[in-house]
Amino acid sequence: MFRPDVEINAICDIDPDAIKTTLAMITKDGRKKPEVYASGDEDFLKMVKRDDLDGVVIATPWEWHVPMAVAVMKGGKYAGVEVSATVTLQESWDLVDTHEQTGSHCMILENVCYRRDVMAVLNMVRKGLFGEMTYAHCGYQHDLREVKFNNGKQAYGGGVEFGEKGYSEAKWRTQHSVDRNGDIYPTHGLGPVAHWFDINRGNKFNYLTSTATKSRNLHKYIVEKGGENHPNAKVKFKLGDVVTTVIDCYNGENIVIMHDTNSPRPYSLGFRAQGTEGIWMNDGSMIYLEDSAKKPHTWEAAGPILDKYDHPVWQQNASEAENAGHGGIDYFVLRGFIEAIKNKVAPPIDVYDAAAWSAISPLSELSIARGSSPVEIPDFTRGKWRTNKRIFGLDGSY
Repeated sequence: MFRPDVEINAICDIDPDAIKTTLAMITKDGRKKPEVYASGDEDFLKMVKRDDLDGVVIATPWEWHVPMAVAVMKGGKYAGVEVSATVTLQESWDLVDTHEQTGSHCMILENVCYRRDVMAVLNMVRKGLFGEMTYAHCGYQHDLREVKFNNGKQAYGGGVEFGEKGYSEAKWRTQHSVDRNGDIYPTHGLGPVAHWFDINRGNKFNYLTSTATKSRNLHKYIVEKGGENHPNAKVKFKLGDVVTTVIDCYNGENIVIMHDTNSPRPYSLGFRAQGTEGIWMNDGSMIYLEDSAKKPHTWEAAGPILDKYDHPVWQQNASEAENAGHGGIDYFVLRGFIEAIKNKVAPPIDVYDAAAWSAISPLSELSIARGSSPVEIPDFTRGKWRTNKRIFGLDGSY
């Protein structure tokens, strides 16, 4: 509700509670009541035909992202799609093909790209502080067991049910852990790294290899919370507790991505940026820049240096972002989407980013299924990566 220049003319959801909560938020802000579309799974197809909508934000279960984004683009509107944008490799091509056929745009709403520390690192990378980039480490390491299981009475904790008996994300997200073994949620980590390495803009992903550990923690959680005789204790989960993916890039860099959402652990995206002249690590907020280090081979606290190289996008807008979610970064990702619509330009994180970053999921599944063999990552730009210019994180832009 931080954008008085934006009108919300319609909302769509099959969950009555979600509709009720959203309407309360909108009316509390003094805005007119939007038209509601809630008549079944396909009602969004009616909504996207409206001529008073310029953009549509898609925040639904993953399997609905592409059908909805395609419908939005075919309706001549901007699609803002939550992460991950796609589930299958074909869906990544569907997004790209629809954009190229219609001229309509799709932005993956990867908010971590706007995290203040990773944008400061982006600023440093582009200024050459790390020298020539060689390596990055990232991932999604977040204990989600209480999100994946609940009894329908609480969003967190309170049981070991999922699917129809679950609540919120447990209705759909946990099933992916039953059916799939791969990095099923790569973009929080990979998005920022892709910007550091200019992926799709002078660089590209070549191939990946993935490995997965055995699956233990979801079953263990069910037994501990629900007992050995709980029906869900018989469920077989395919998803390994820790999935490690290595990406080889055209310009010679390597990227390691970790997926770990089922283990008892503190939250971390595990960022590490490394080049020929220095290294930054998110965990512990440590940095070492060889030419300016106070002491050789000794870490320094990264905070003062990150403050020095605070990205201009944050410098210019921090006060407006202070009440937004996820430490302000939600303000920036929505700002990028809205400003692209208003200026009728490509969004700062475009359809090719959505396709390439999200494709890591099915390709990692394929690699693991083939005994961790290398799998080629398609060039969704069809060669345009060689001449494409940067569009994200330019000074003073969105």
